[in-house]
Amino acid sequence: MTKKYVVLPCNGLDKCAGQMAREIALAVCEQTDSELICPVLYRVADARYDKIAKENPLLVVDGCQTRCASKLAAEKGLKIYRKITVTEEAQRYGTQLAGASLRLEAEELTLCTELAGELVKEEDAPEDTIAAAAYPAPDDYIIHTKDKFIFRIPPAGFYFTENDCWVQPVGNRARIGVTDYMQQSLSDIMFFTPPVVGADIEQFGEAGTLESGKAVFELVCPVSGKVIAVNTELLTSPELINDNPYEKGWIAELELANWTEEQDFLLNAEDYLKILKKKVEEFHGNKRQG
Repeated sequence: MTKKYVVLPCNGLDKCAGQMAREIALAVCEQTDSELICPVLYRVADARYDKIAKENPLLVVDGCQTRCASKLAAEKGLKIYRKITVTEEAQRYGTQLAGASLRLEAEELTLCTELAGELVKEEDAPEDTIAAAAYPAPDDYIIHTKDKFIFRIPPAGFYFTENDCWVQPVGNRARIGVTDYMQQSLSDIMFFTPPVVGADIEQFGEAGTLESGKAVFELVCPVSGKVIAVNTELLTSPELINDNPYEKGWIAELELANWTEEQDFLLNAEDYLKILKKKVEEFHGNKRQG
C-alpha cells in the first residue's frame, strides 16, 4: 500500500465484532502509512480529523450490520473508498464469532490478520490490473416501460440470472454486474463492496455487495471462475452502476471455469424480459394495493 489512507473502524467495543474491527484497523495502519480515526473523538472533534479524512482515501471497517462507521462517514460527508463488515467476512470464512466474551480468541485474531492482509494486498495491486479484454458496448436495448419507468436489456452478448445479475463472456473471461431493473430497484447506490481479487467463486455464489438507502444487495455470480479484476472506479463512484449498469457500472471480471455447461442455467435477453415484466407487474400491483 503506497498511498496514504485513513481508517475509520467501528466503535462498538462492547461486542466481539467491534473489537475485531479495531484490531483490523490497527493491523492495516501498522503495515502501511495509513492513519487511524478514533470514531468517538471524530464525533465531537471534527477539526482533528476532517482534513486528513477529506484529503485521503477512506477505508471503513464496520463491525456488524448496524454499520456505525459507515453511518458516521455519511454524517461527515465523506466518500468511502473501501469498506468491509466483520460479521459478513466471518461468514465468508466460516468463522463463528464469540458471544458474550470481549476477549478475542485465536481463531478471531487469525481472521483479523487475514482480513488486514487482504486489504493491504488489494491496495498493493497495480492500477492496471483490469484486464484488457475488449467488452463491446450494446448497440441497442430491448426496452420495457411501465408508467414512468423505463427498463433496458441488452439483446445480445449478455446472459442473466433470475436474481437480476448479468454476465458478458468474451473468450475465457467475463464481466459481471447487475441489471437496469435491479439498479432502479435499489435506487441511489451509496456503497460497493467488491469480491476479493484472486478469489474463486462458484456459480450463483456471492460476488460482492451493493448498498443503497433502501437495501443491501448481494450480487449472485452468474458463473464460476477466478476474480481477476474489480471495477475500482465504483469504490469512489458507486453511482456509475445507476448511471450505466451494463458498461461503466460493471462489477468484476472473472476467468471462466466452466462456461460451456453453466450457460445452460442462464437466461437470454428474451427469457429475462419475461421475468422482468412479471416482477414489474407484481411490484406495481402490490403498490396499488398498499
